[in-house]
Amino acid sequence: MPSTDGGVMDLPEAGRHEQREALPLSDAATYVLDEARMVLPGIQALFGFQLIAVFNSVFSERLSPGEQRLHLLAIALVAVAVALVMSPAAYHRQTGPREITETFIQMSTRLLLWSMLPLAAGICLDFYLAARIILNTSAAPWFAAGLFATYIGCWFVLPRIKTHVRRIVETRYATHTE
Repeated sequence: MPSTDGGVMDLPEAGRHEQREALPLSDAATYVLDEARMVLPGIQALFGFQLIAVFNSVFSERLSPGEQRLHLLAIALVAVAVALVMSPAAYHRQTGPREITETFIQMSTRLLLWSMLPLAAGICLDFYLAARIILNTSAAPWFAAGLFATYIGCWFVLPRIKTHVRRIVETRYATHTE
């Protein structure tokens, strides 16, 4: 739906107006690369702590061989998340360091979103292992599953609900103004 004031759109949503503005490609690229830069230090710190845990004596004393392999899987998932988060910058540097394309924005967005699944899974696997050691209870898998559901809800379900509601409002607004 086109706007009437140079790119800013007012839509009624739940009794209020929400302004939206299209970004130039250069700003969108800056945002997506900044978002990757914000996520990366946390993932790298987590990865470091995961590696250090392997060299702790408690690791071999309190975790079964199967649980140690589970921790290795968690490390691998976080490493995959690191690769996905770092890919937009590497791609941009090699394919078009002096230009921005819609394809770059879409690909970078997808890579950042795809990184969230292995990151959430890796965190939750290690959370399960920590909960199992600390609490020594059969509820540890349920706690980890609850944490995973929280990540999925916040990172994927909530934005999709917002997008769905916005589309419904836009459709109703468009049919009422025609």
